[in-house]
Amino acid sequence: MPLTLRNQMLDWGARTYVMGILNVTPDSFSGDGLLVSPSFPVEKSDTAHEGLPRALGQARRFLAAGVHLLDVGGESTRPGAQQVGTDEELARVVPVIEALRRETDALISIDTYKASVAEAALRAGADIVNDVWGLRVDPDLAAVAARHKAPVILMHNRSKPGNADVQARLGGRYVGMEYADLLEDVRHELMASVEIARAAGIPDAHIILDPGIGFGKTVEQNLELVNRLGEIRSLGFPVLLGPSRKSFIGYTLDLPPDQRVEGTAAAVAVGITRGADIVRVHDVEMMVRVVRMTDAIVRPPARK
Repeated sequence: MPLTLRNQMLDWGARTYVMGILNVTPDSFSGDGLLVSPSFPVEKSDTAHEGLPRALGQARRFLAAGVHLLDVGGESTRPGAQQVGTDEELARVVPVIEALRRETDALISIDTYKASVAEAALRAGADIVNDVWGLRVDPDLAAVAARHKAPVILMHNRSKPGNADVQARLGGRYVGMEYADLLEDVRHELMASVEIARAAGIPDAHIILDPGIGFGKTVEQNLELVNRLGEIRSLGFPVLLGPSRKSFIGYTLDLPPDQRVEGTAAAVAVGITRGADIVRVHDVEMMVRVVRMTDAIVRPPARK
């Protein structure tokens, strides 16, 4: 069933949608964080927020390239990253969302697992809640999304700090992650998140699944998950795939984050052939082209 938000229709299966990443952080694993200093003002005025001009400039570039959704996040989720306090996260993301909403009708998602941050972001103009913990961390988050009638992206996540291996050149990866059956375990745990959403009153039409590439999976498990993404899509929900610049690409190709565009392109193209509905990416100009070309091959328009 298509999803209509802000007079825009996401017609699942007809095309692949591109989500551009706006990391309002100083410590993104990919080096694209829009903040320079780890200390941020709490005031909401545009001039007080040091990352706002960069965020708006990047968003404009993304939209000009053909991005369909903007994903705003204020806390790094890379292996080994430190948690950010609620006040600081709010100070990072709310001014950006408010400014974006003033100048564009583009769909905006808030990348957070905190109910209070989601509440403020939705009030500021965000449309979707993107929770990397699949509603399992903050028991109030599902109710916030339901109250605002906001769709949710539910990601699978088994991240454990003790299993994070961080190397200076290639960044963090997870090692020693054990699954009885990778795909069945991921499917089962995603459906547990779906049940949390349903119990809060979120309809199935407002649920999107994310297999959690890079979150509590080894390099080999991530590769398998991309290749078998169709088994996640068979659960009956649209699927978001987020392989962009991630360490499974870096460790496969022995390349740092700023040299992973070809690996990302390969993962995006394969993911689309396996049923991905949304791809979440950093290098939007190039990935929009990859998406359009892959769609032309595997999702051609009806011929007249």
